[in-house]
Amino acid sequence: MTTSVAPRTSHLLYLHGFRSSPQSAKAQMVAKRVREQHPGVVWCCPQLPPSPREAAALMRSLTDGWPQEGMAVIGSSLGGFYARWLSLQRGCRVALLNPAPFPQRDLKKYIGEHPVWQNPDEHIFFRPEFVDELAVLAADTDRLRSTQPAAPETLFALVSERDEVLDWREMMDFCQGGSIRRLPDGDHAISDFELHLDALMQFLRPVD
Repeated sequence: MTTSVAPRTSHLLYLHGFRSSPQSAKAQMVAKRVREQHPGVVWCCPQLPPSPREAAALMRSLTDGWPQEGMAVIGSSLGGFYARWLSLQRGCRVALLNPAPFPQRDLKKYIGEHPVWQNPDEHIFFRPEFVDELAVLAADTDRLRSTQPAAPETLFALVSERDEVLDWREMMDFCQGGSIRRLPDGDHAISDFELHLDALMQFLRPVD
C-alpha cells in the first residue's frame, strides 16, 4: 500500500487581512522564512485593493500561469476568505489563519474610511457596493465547496478560540475537512504565530 505525498510548494501567494498590508507581522515572518530557507519558491504578497472584485482580479492575474500542483495560497482574516475562494478556483492547497467566514455580513459595519494598521497615514475606503462584491465571492465559494470538499492534505488552518473579532466555531465550519489547529488561547492576530510557523511549513513543503 502506497501513501500519497502532497506536492512541494514552488509558488506561494500570501493574502493579508482587512486594513492590513504586506507589512503585517505574519506576512513578514513567512516572507523571511521563505527568503532564508526556501529561495527557490516564487513568493508574492501584494497590497490588496479595498474592492473585493478588484482583489479577486488581482489574485487571478498574479497567479496566472502558476502550476496547480506547485501553487499554494496563505490567507489571514479577510485574506483567508479570499484564499479559500482562490484555492477552489485553482484547485490548489490553502492555509487559513483565522479566516473570515462571512465577510459579506461582518464588514457591513465597516463602511467608510479606515487607516491601515501598519501605517496610520495610509487609508482605505470601504464602499457599500463592496459588500455586494463579497456576497458574489461568497456564493461562488459555497458552490465550489460543495463539489470540492477540503482534506487534511489540501487545507491547513489555525483557528483561535479567543479570537476577539471572529467566531471560532464559524471558522471551524469554514475549514471543515482540513487539518485544523485549534488555539485555545489564541487571539485574532495569532500573536504567537512564530510557534506555529514550522507546522505551516510542514504542510506547504516548500522547495529549497
